[in-house]
Order: sequence, then C-alpha cells, then structure tokens
Amino acid sequence: MERIYGALPPRIESTEGTNNLLRKLTGIHGPLMFHQSGGCCDGSAPMCYLAGEFRVGAADVLLGQLFVDQIEVPIKVWISLEQFEYWSHTHITIDVVPGRGGGFSLETPEGLRFLIRSRLFSDQETAALDGQPLMLGSGERKLVQHERA
Repeated sequence: MERIYGALPPRIESTEGTNNLLRKLTGIHGPLMFHQSGGCCDGSAPMCYLAGEFRVGAADVLLGQLFVDQIEVPIKVWISLEQFEYWSHTHITIDVVPGRGGGFSLETPEGLRFLIRSRLFSDQETAALDGQPLMLGSGERKLVQHERA
C-alpha cells in the first residue's frame, strides 16, 4: 500500500497496545480512521471511527496513515488545520490506556481510551518536513513552513 507522504519522517505512529486494540476494532467494525478532536493539549483526544463515518472538513489535515500488521487497509489519521498548526512541530504517537473513551469513539465499550503522546521533532526531522505539502480534506495540498527559533 502506498504511503501518502513517501519516505518523509512520520508525523504519526501507534504503540503495540494501540495496534492490538485496532486489530480487535477492525475485526468488529471494519476499516477505521482517526480524527484528532479539537481542544488544546490535555483537552484533545484521538477519536476512532469507522472509515468514512466521520466527515473530514475541507481544511482538515491528513497527518498520515497507520500501517498495522494484520490490518489490510491503512488507518488514516486526520486533524483540524488549527490543531495541526499547534502540533506541527511534534511527532505524535497514539497510545491506549484504561479509561472511558470519548463520545462516539469506537474504543469506548472496551473500557479503554486512546490518547496522544508527543515529542518535538529533531532538527533533522524538521528540516525534512519543512516546506513539504500536506493533504487536506478537500484533496488540495498545502505547504507548511516550520518556524525556527
């Protein structure tokens, strides 16, 4: 399966615990997707939906795809443009912990919730990503420049 952003450093990854839950959820529901909900910092959460069930906005940004062993269709991960601008300097890992998932997120009945762990991109990763186009929900591509301190 072709990677949307080729050989660029990934913006999004998942833990093995997350992958195990994604395999289970895919077996129950079929192909999945994520959308990073609004809010800031601790108030935002990755929401897991049946692929296509959540309508991404024209300005939503495709962070990337999760390629999980034993799941045929890559799982697309979307975020609003406003949220992306806040998180653009970070590598995001989707993890899973015990607790109550948000609203309509598919992991909720499992007694688990997805959460975001992040780290700053290295200087090398930032340089590789700088100026690379991102795929928007509209199908357009948008160039992103990272601010340097």
